[in-house]
Amino acid sequence: MYDFWFYCKLGINHVLDWGAYDHVLFLAALTAPFTFKHWKKVIVLATLFTIAHCLSLLLSAYGIINVNVELVEFLIPATILLTAFFNIVQVFMVQGKNKAYLLEFATTFFGIIHGFGFSNYFNMLMSEEEEKIGPLLGFASGIEISQITVIFSILTLAYIGQTKFGIKRSVFAVFISSVIILLTIPMLLNSWPW
Repeated sequence: MYDFWFYCKLGINHVLDWGAYDHVLFLAALTAPFTFKHWKKVIVLATLFTIAHCLSLLLSAYGIINVNVELVEFLIPATILLTAFFNIVQVFMVQGKNKAYLLEFATTFFGIIHGFGFSNYFNMLMSEEEEKIGPLLGFASGIEISQITVIFSILTLAYIGQTKFGIKRSVFAVFISSVIILLTIPMLLNSWPW
């Protein structure tokens, strides 16, 4: 019998682990262009990410798909970098409906990649479990709780910057995204698989 709370805490720690802060960087990049006015949109994006993340864990846990770990470890910082670059590019582009669908698709696809990055460790934990759906739901709940925490932290930071210091939304998005790019480049170079 699995312990739901054990897997929930595992999901929370997976996102908030500062030793492996790639998840936080991705969420910061995802949230940077938004304000509290758009909080629902960001939560939807994060939920798409969680669903895709758990789908790849499920596919891996049942041995349906096995991936090259080195390639996935390279693709994770690549997804962070692409999201941050997208933020900077969108500041200079006209807002459009197609862009929103692109962001939803990219977030879902990136969730699949991030899930495969965690799949080996998760599969080790799951080796003793006969039933895998319950633990996966616990893990997904923990991921979602911690993602909402990170999202609201970034939105709060944006609110303070914009209301107290008069920083424009676009300037905030470019600044945060630029910092994320600088933090991600070493991760990308260190995980280069070739």
